[in-house]
Amino acid sequence: MSSDEKQMGFFEKHLTWWVAICIAVGTLLGKLFGDSISVVSDMNIANVNMPVAILVWFMIFPMMAQVDFTSVKNVGKNPKGLYLTLLINWVIKPFTMAFFAWVFFDKIFQAWITPELAKEYIAGAIILGAAPCTAMVFVWSYLTDGDPGYTLVQVSVNDLVLLVAFVPIVKLLLGVANIDIPYDTLILSVVVFVVVPLAAGVFANRFLTAKYGHDWFTNIFMAKLKNFSIVALLSTLVLLFAFQGEKIVESPMQILMLAVPLTIQTYFIFFIAWAMGRKLCLPHKVLSPGAMIGASNFFELAVAVAIALFGLNSGAALATVVGVLIEVPVMLSLVKLSNRWKY
Repeated sequence: MSSDEKQMGFFEKHLTWWVAICIAVGTLLGKLFGDSISVVSDMNIANVNMPVAILVWFMIFPMMAQVDFTSVKNVGKNPKGLYLTLLINWVIKPFTMAFFAWVFFDKIFQAWITPELAKEYIAGAIILGAAPCTAMVFVWSYLTDGDPGYTLVQVSVNDLVLLVAFVPIVKLLLGVANIDIPYDTLILSVVVFVVVPLAAGVFANRFLTAKYGHDWFTNIFMAKLKNFSIVALLSTLVLLFAFQGEKIVESPMQILMLAVPLTIQTYFIFFIAWAMGRKLCLPHKVLSPGAMIGASNFFELAVAVAIALFGLNSGAALATVVGVLIEVPVMLSLVKLSNRWKY
């Protein structure tokens, strides 16, 4: 099947519309129930909101369960593609995201947002930029004829690096932006939303595959689990906008202001990765998913961490949700570019 004939799944294809519906439903609920809905935001343990933690677990576990770390042994077959992915995701991307966020929220848009809100928007963008894509990249790789085995290697290695690099990078960039956060809460967020579901996913993958076979695990178990992931994502977005609704109604331009630097960052990283990959003479099937990983984000993790650090009704949480909103249309445009530039 050619890349032109390939189609995204129904949910992924219409993700932007699902987010828009969640904005409307959440905003309506916030208006109808007002302060009474705040009881949900008070269900915290060590600054981690438990309802959100449960929902995020359902979002993250399915993608962690499909990661196969035994694929890492295949790195030596084409290490240049992996080097590019690591360089883009951990040396370039977090810092360019922080730069674009600072330029737009602290300088260009300073007449329309308060300094406090600007800091929260910058924080949300930084968290988003430090979380490379884990799940949707398999869709982008498929649509651009990427090598599925090598894409799995790239994602698996990035997840390993995420365990040790995410916390210090976020802490460093937030510190540079003069945004103080509790270090223990940041670490706890990574443990709750990355380490634990990753360990559970690896165990489930190995145990169920050994017992029922790879086909059953992939085509039956994961297919059913994906439905829970979709419901959890949409429920989290509704919950977020139930708290954010009043802000959005009063100032809908905030969504547009957030979308501008996030969109610019996405295209910038893709073009940088593509140019470097061509210099390294990487084959298209390796370069395309590598560039897609850098351009897109692990928005489920970003949303969870932003909520844990700044709260459900924070500007940081809103910034990460806007990242979800622009993900599909922007990435689909990059899919078309990748297929047009195929060599």
